[in-house]
Amino acid sequence: MCGRFVIAGNKATIRDAFSVIESFEDELKPSWNAAPMQGIPFVSEQLREGELVRRLEIAHWGLVPVWFKDSKVGARMIDARSETVTEKPSFRVAAAKRSALVPANGYYEWQKNEDGTKIPHYLHGEDEEQLLGFAGLCEFWLDPTKPEDADDMWLETATILTRAAHDTLGHIHDRTPVIIPTDLQDQWLDPTMTERDQVRHFTDTIPEPNLVPRIVGREVGSVRSNGPEPTAPLR
Repeated sequence: MCGRFVIAGNKATIRDAFSVIESFEDELKPSWNAAPMQGIPFVSEQLREGELVRRLEIAHWGLVPVWFKDSKVGARMIDARSETVTEKPSFRVAAAKRSALVPANGYYEWQKNEDGTKIPHYLHGEDEEQLLGFAGLCEFWLDPTKPEDADDMWLETATILTRAAHDTLGHIHDRTPVIIPTDLQDQWLDPTMTERDQVRHFTDTIPEPNLVPRIVGREVGSVRSNGPEPTAPLR
C-alpha cells in the first residue's frame, strides 16, 4: 500500500472540491511527499440538530484506537484492509461511525523487482490536477500524558483503506488505496451509515479507479524531497 501522498491543493481548492462547510483557520500548505505519522487533511461529516455539516480537519496519519496507551501504535495502522475493516477490533468502531475522505492528487508506490530492487511510481487520476477522495477512517485518542484542561489533549488520527489491485496496476503492487468516486462520496461520508454490513457492502462494490502510473526518481523515498520535483517523470 502507498506510504506517501501528494496533496498539491490548498484549503480553498479542497473546500470547493468536497463541498466543505467548516474548516480549521490556518492555511494548508501543499505537500508533494506527505508521509505516515505526519498531519494530513481529511473530510468528515457530522449530524448536528438534524443538519449535515461537512468539515475539513487535519489528522495524524496512523490510526490510534481509543484504548491504546501510546500513540506510537499509529505507525502500524496507516492503512486498513477493506475486506476485514469491519471485523478487526482496531478498526471496526471507526468503520461504523467515523468514515472520512483524504483529499489527494495521487500517491507513490514502489514496484518490487525479482532482484529485490524497487522502482518508485507516482499514480494519479486521468486529470493530474484532480483531487481524489481516498477512503479513510478517523479516531480521537485521549493523550494520557496531557493535563485534563490541555487544548491538545485529544489527538485526531486517521487511516486509509486498501483493497486488492486486480487491474493493470496489479503489476506495481498487489494492494491499492480505496478511492471513492465523486458520485459516491456523499454516501461514504453519511454518518447514518453505521451498520457494519452496509459498510462492508459499500466498500466491496466500489469500482476500481482509472489511475495513471509513471516512473519517478528515487528521491521520493526521502521525506526531505517535498516539492513538485518528486512527481516528475524519470528521464
